[in-house]
Amino acid sequence: MGFINLDLDALEGYIANHLKLFIFMAIGLLIFVGLIAISIFFIAVRGAEQTMVPDLRGKELTEALLELQQKELYPRISLRYTQSSFDKGLILEQDPHFGAIVKAGRRINLVVSRGVLVNTVEDYRGRNIDEVRMDLQAMFAEAGGLGLAPLSLKEPLMYEYSDEEPGTILEQKPEPGSGISGPTTLEFVVSRGPENTVITVPRFTGLGLSEALALLGQAGLDFEFSLRPSRANEEGGTVVYQNPPPETQAPANTQVEILVNIPPELSQGELFGLFSYTVPPNPYPLTMRLEALLPGGERTELINVPYRGGNFTVPYRLPQGTVLILSILNRELHRETLAVPSPAGSLFPDQL
Repeated sequence: MGFINLDLDALEGYIANHLKLFIFMAIGLLIFVGLIAISIFFIAVRGAEQTMVPDLRGKELTEALLELQQKELYPRISLRYTQSSFDKGLILEQDPHFGAIVKAGRRINLVVSRGVLVNTVEDYRGRNIDEVRMDLQAMFAEAGGLGLAPLSLKEPLMYEYSDEEPGTILEQKPEPGSGISGPTTLEFVVSRGPENTVITVPRFTGLGLSEALALLGQAGLDFEFSLRPSRANEEGGTVVYQNPPPETQAPANTQVEILVNIPPELSQGELFGLFSYTVPPNPYPLTMRLEALLPGGERTELINVPYRGGNFTVPYRLPQGTVLILSILNRELHRETLAVPSPAGSLFPDQL
């Protein structure tokens, strides 16, 4: 029995000694792993090697890319039109700027010139000046709207009489095919149309309002409307007077005065009045359109006519709340909502 107790005491001592050894080894292993983790953390924090950003402005793109590669930097490229064809392919801007200290692997933003938008002057002869204006505006927008468009139009234009349609470009400078190396100003000679052209004035008297407006669109005459109250036995909304008289000969730029009588009775919510808007004068007629946006959302055209400028007047008979929209060359110029009856405007003398 004494031997058994001795063996148990020895076993307990053996286990206790090995348990202490195991605990010390576990603690040592944890300390070792912790040291490794701390070392890795500080290595990661230190990161890539730092380098200085080179000055790339004014250099060719290929040369700039080689310099970035040597510095272990990477490009992010964007393109921009400029005012000169000589800087095409050169670096215009960079970010970060020259001399900045960055880590290797950083992205460097480069703005590279695409040169001018066009390289040669187009042949504009025979085209309408208004179409060319729109083309130049589109070019300006494509160039970023920052004054970088290579072509601009010299104002005021030069005009002369010719057999060509009014607004047709007769001559241009620079000549077609001329090279563009920087901002270029276009000078045009534009047709006024034939000189002293005589036309026969159509008959407007007796026509209803919609018929008179449609005939004006076909005749291409300048015009001015006015209103007066209806008289006995007159049908309202009818042309009762015009000057010059029908079927007479007159110069093409003659303004026809047209008098329309006001209907004595209108439907509930209906308005009869005179739209009036002053349009800047033009050396030749420009296409103008007056539309009515009805309260229900329907859009209808009241008149579409070439007009030289001045007081643009058009009678209307429309529901209250209608929006009148005036456009010139398909560009909206003015709009107004019909809320109350408009004044009758200037009238011809009572004897008329």
